[in-house]
Amino acid sequence: MATATAQVKILVPGSQSMVALLGQRDSFLKLVESAFDSGILVRGNEITISGSSVDAELVGLVFEELLILLERGTELSETAVRETIAMVRGIGMDPSDAGIRPSDVLGDKLLSARGKGIAPKTMGQKRYVDAIRNSTVTFAIGPAGTGKTYLAVATAVRALHAHEVSRLILTRPAVEAGERLGFLPGTLYEKIDPYMRPLYDALFEMTGAETLPKLMERGTVEVAPLAYMRGRTLNDAFIILDEAQNTTPEQMKMFLTRLGFGSKAVINGDATQVDLATGAPSGLSVVQEILADIDGISFVHLGGRDVVRHKIVQDIVEAYGRFGQQRLQVDPPPAP
Repeated sequence: MATATAQVKILVPGSQSMVALLGQRDSFLKLVESAFDSGILVRGNEITISGSSVDAELVGLVFEELLILLERGTELSETAVRETIAMVRGIGMDPSDAGIRPSDVLGDKLLSARGKGIAPKTMGQKRYVDAIRNSTVTFAIGPAGTGKTYLAVATAVRALHAHEVSRLILTRPAVEAGERLGFLPGTLYEKIDPYMRPLYDALFEMTGAETLPKLMERGTVEVAPLAYMRGRTLNDAFIILDEAQNTTPEQMKMFLTRLGFGSKAVINGDATQVDLATGAPSGLSVVQEILADIDGISFVHLGGRDVVRHKIVQDIVEAYGRFGQQRLQVDPPPAP
């Protein structure tokens, strides 16, 4: 039985740059062509798509979504184009995501930093951002490169700018120092700097190198190791616990019970990268079993498709995921 063919035409508004839509040397166009079995012809500002009726409609939808992103001021990238294609084709989509348009995901701008908009780059990241907005406590569990810390800091800075909270508190367990920071030389910030550097980097990018020290001096922004949270009640604050896989169950309970009125907490971690002493349980590994049924608490699991670093990093994460939880076997050295 012959496959029905169709032709779809897209007229690009004169206000839009064809280079911005198609990419330098047609790099974005080539990504679309390689993903679908359709012919794409570009003449002036008109795009003609020919092929099976299904593929032609899907390609047309991809270009429509990319145009909406451009109209909203979003600069396209290869990552954005790949993700738009994946969402249009439904690759890796959860059934609950049906009906959500790529432009609603990639165009959900949280903040502008250094002239660039910060927004979710995958469907998983969009679920994460929405969970932070709608929940009092949000857990994000996933591998490195999935935007767990970066998006949490961006959402926190936005909440501070909007006067939804009066201060930001960022913390993480200093496992490498055994939390015995008093034995390290220097001031508190000199002691914790190596452990807090990822948080500082994100804050510097989103607030500016000149603004951040002033915010810290006023106490509006606080970066401190988890051990310094004990005994406190944190009101009207946006609190981020990073590297939560390196907390013990007792530390996790201690942190969660610091939450005061008008506050919101985000807890991030990678359950596969635990640096605790051998045999010590991770607070992140048991918390979902304990808190899963509590209203106002959300759990978001990010995976290989949410990695937004180099494409090879996504491939590495997915390969390790396929490998599963088996222990790596190292061949013993040959006998002398």
